Amino acid sequence: MNDTPLSHPALLPVGLRDILPPEAELEARSVEAIMDCFAAHGYERVKPPLLEFEDSLFAGSGAATAEQTFRLMDPQSQRMMGLRADTTPQIARLAATRLSASPRPLRLAYAGQCLRVRGTDLEPERQIAQAGIELIGLDAATADAEIILTAIEALEAAGLSQLSVDLTVPRLVPDMVDETLGQSHPALSRALDRKDSAGVAAHGGAAAPLLLRLMEASGQAERAIPVLLAMDLPAPAKAQVARLAETVSVLRAARPDLLLTVDPVEFRGYQYHTGICMTVFAAGEQAELGRGGRYLCDSEPATGITLYPDTIIRLAPRPKLRPRLYLPFGTAAADAAAARAQNFATINGLAPHPDPRAEALRLGCSHAFSDGQIVPLA
Repeated sequence: MNDTPLSHPALLPVGLRDILPPEAELEARSVEAIMDCFAAHGYERVKPPLLEFEDSLFAGSGAATAEQTFRLMDPQSQRMMGLRADTTPQIARLAATRLSASPRPLRLAYAGQCLRVRGTDLEPERQIAQAGIELIGLDAATADAEIILTAIEALEAAGLSQLSVDLTVPRLVPDMVDETLGQSHPALSRALDRKDSAGVAAHGGAAAPLLLRLMEASGQAERAIPVLLAMDLPAPAKAQVARLAETVSVLRAARPDLLLTVDPVEFRGYQYHTGICMTVFAAGEQAELGRGGRYLCDSEPATGITLYPDTIIRLAPRPKLRPRLYLPFGTAAADAAAARAQNFATINGLAPHPDPRAEALRLGCSHAFSDGQIVPLA
């Protein structure tokens, strides 16, 4: 009986895929470059498990990932476990438990895979690579800026340039709406989400004039920050804007060339964040390279960012991989080692072949070893 499409061994569930050569190596190199940069800035690597008991996985900020988490029963403990959909809540658990006695601020880095129940229309993948950093135990603009600057440097190390950072304070608008209207308003939230001025005017009530002015303040930081500082905002909102301005000032002092934009009414996807948040883009691209922001780690202030290697390798220039060198059967081990020292990937001939050049080409090699020399095949 012939295989049908539904029974083909290469068929995978929706949102999952095999990563083949050379993409798998490109991803590994990208992650390595990012993690090397994180380490150079003092962020120490941790490696939490893929699975945890759901009561710990969903504690604190982890509650925001509950709907996206695959669950299964642990046959040993007979307790429910979850397969992580995001790494940040696990870092928070480590900081609050095993690393609770470590000096603050605590700088941690991680890299690994996450699995989600559903993808989105724009990003249908359900298995997602992450590489990120968390700075725990300090609530300061310098900490917010350090996370952003370190992420920018890591992305540049991965080959990207002309980066931009979009800054927001996701609690700014919800807090103002709750204070002014006395309750949340779903229609108003949808209008703000869509940047629908007419909808904001229709549903914003007494808060509408201020919300519309906040929408108009969106744009490059040099224009947005003075406008926001001049607005007559409630005290809590004014404090958040002042913190945003201070963070921009620190960023500008370190990287005057960095493109900074501000969107004071953006709050999508920031379920558990409590302060300044950021999204990193490449110039001319809508895909997010990374996202993060300030949150509470148990009861400690924390901030962090997660970078997305899958997107990074799609947008970054492709680095040169090792050229492949065919070594005919019987090549001396010393010659092979010398070739690897010159950054060649050596492909051993495991049996004599009548036409080594043809065999080298068949195996995808760019060079062949002949008469004691490395010879290009092109």
